[in-house]
Amino acid sequence: MRFNDKIFKAYDIRGLTKEDLSYELAYRVGRAFVVFLKSKKTDFVGKKIVVGKDMRESSEDFYNAVIKGINDEGVDVVKIGLTSTPLFNFACAHYSENVGGIMVTASHNPAEYNGFKITRENGLPVGQGTGMEEIKDFVQNYEFEDGEVKGGVEEKSVFEDYKNLIFSLVPKESIKPLKIVVDGGNGMADVTVPKVLAELPVEVEYMYMEPDGTFPNHEANPLKTETLRDLQKKVLEVGADFGFAFDGDADRIGLVDEKGEVVSASFVGGLVGLENLVKHPNSLMLYDLRLSQAVKEIWEENGAKTQMCMVGHALIKNMMKKTGATFSSELSLHLYYNDVYDLESTDLSLLYFLHIISREGKKLSELVEPFKRYVHSNEINFEVEDKDDIMKKIEESYKDSALEISYLDGLWMRFDWGWFSLRKSNTEPVLRLNLEARTKEETDGKVVELKKEIGIKI
Repeated sequence: MRFNDKIFKAYDIRGLTKEDLSYELAYRVGRAFVVFLKSKKTDFVGKKIVVGKDMRESSEDFYNAVIKGINDEGVDVVKIGLTSTPLFNFACAHYSENVGGIMVTASHNPAEYNGFKITRENGLPVGQGTGMEEIKDFVQNYEFEDGEVKGGVEEKSVFEDYKNLIFSLVPKESIKPLKIVVDGGNGMADVTVPKVLAELPVEVEYMYMEPDGTFPNHEANPLKTETLRDLQKKVLEVGADFGFAFDGDADRIGLVDEKGEVVSASFVGGLVGLENLVKHPNSLMLYDLRLSQAVKEIWEENGAKTQMCMVGHALIKNMMKKTGATFSSELSLHLYYNDVYDLESTDLSLLYFLHIISREGKKLSELVEPFKRYVHSNEINFEVEDKDDIMKKIEESYKDSALEISYLDGLWMRFDWGWFSLRKSNTEPVLRLNLEARTKEETDGKVVELKKEIGIKI
């Protein structure tokens, strides 16, 4: 049986439930992961694989199929049921008996999608260059052989251990009475967030917390500011200190200040990074090359060593492990903590914002104000066919005036007026532009200038 090759993405397996996915695919993904681990000489004596799921309508059947596939390869499974991605990743990394895991989820994708996130025992995802190609080959072509020994199944709750870890990093007594609004986006935030906040002296107005794979209220993607409109209204309506939004699998966050204004993705990570420096003075911290340069500058002014990093959670987590970085911020609203195995923890991020506002006694809008040194364009996508040729043309046009050029991830160029990043999509005929200058007029003007260079009609 052959499956659509396009479902094997850079960091996961994901596709349309009715067109691309099936029980048979899920079953083979489970078996393929075991065969992949065996090919890496994994010792399975006393070891298990974690399996979790999100709330999508198709997730239960795929969840059971993955478990059966793993069991038919003779390996034991730890079932953790409905889970957020941070809780799932914690389960893979925290317990020495677990050699990895598979979570049935399509993250923030709309209801018609589902998929599988595959994670190793160190919390690193299996993706391009780290095993996805091999797993794809096993799923598509491998002749699995049924053995006499079947694996067993253990159900386990990992929340208490996870909660104890994040509260060891932000003590409950450091948080004062505050009022907040939480928008769960009908995703997996409900698994952890209410139980964490119930132990704190905070008043919480919850929105859309009921897990519902049809996403009846809005797309669960806080990077799209239009999905935060209800949260903005509610923050103003109830007079909250801030609003906090989650994506579908609860590994990304959105933030709204007390004025009902969306906080820039750069500033969200920038502020949490400063708190990380309180805990880890003078440490190395990574910043996604698309972030505002104010983040790098302010971190360094507060004693940090900084390093630019590529885009993508698999690449960032791997770089953290190689460099010993204590924190990383990504424009996609992923935040990564060395204190939590170099993984995202949106629950910890929420605790940090509560802690910072409690300690500083300032409004959130005041706390992010110092980061507003420049004006960011936000990411702009251009549909073009000849991506490589256009990037070469842009480099040629601007190289003489550039103060710095990086090819770390696409083309990044710094000038006396600011910087821009141009990256190509690996899956679409799309170029992604991020640009920053000192004023809105300058930023808008440079965007128009780059559009003309790219060949976009103004």
